[in-house]
Amino acid sequence: MRETRDRRRETARRLEVPSPNSIGASWEVIARSRDDGGMDTDVVQLRTGTSLVTDITDLILQFCRDRGDGLCHVFVPHATAGVALIETGSGSESDLEVAIDRLLPRDDIYRHRHGSRGHGRDHVLPAFISPSLAVPVLAGRPTLGTWQSVVLVDTNADNPDRKVRLSFLPG
Repeated sequence: MRETRDRRRETARRLEVPSPNSIGASWEVIARSRDDGGMDTDVVQLRTGTSLVTDITDLILQFCRDRGDGLCHVFVPHATAGVALIETGSGSESDLEVAIDRLLPRDDIYRHRHGSRGHGRDHVLPAFISPSLAVPVLAGRPTLGTWQSVVLVDTNADNPDRKVRLSFLPG
């Protein structure tokens, strides 16, 4: 176990891995922190393009690989984004977009008015779609349900560059 952790620390490098499940998305690890026996963390720079919903399941699978049992915590440190578990590839992404537009219209009705038209709704989004979630991991594999995918939800089209902090707590 310690040998594996030491090897991970030695091989820390910037990765750019295209995600086959997200249109126009790519990511790279920009910071890595390892704690022998404690929590490991990667901060990943993600370019979402113009997608409101970006599937980051492959990123989480890669992060958890070979880590054993524990919890994977996913956090987006942004005031206009959240993470959610949904079924992807069946139209749920479009359904989520429609639901967000219905619940949080892009009209200029918000007090928070800097940025593009309707940007106030972007700052309300994390109250409905949390900026974090935790996924149990068994034998290095997130225990997602058959149809569950982890997605980043971001209504702020003004900034397609996002960070995602992935933390693993063994247990």
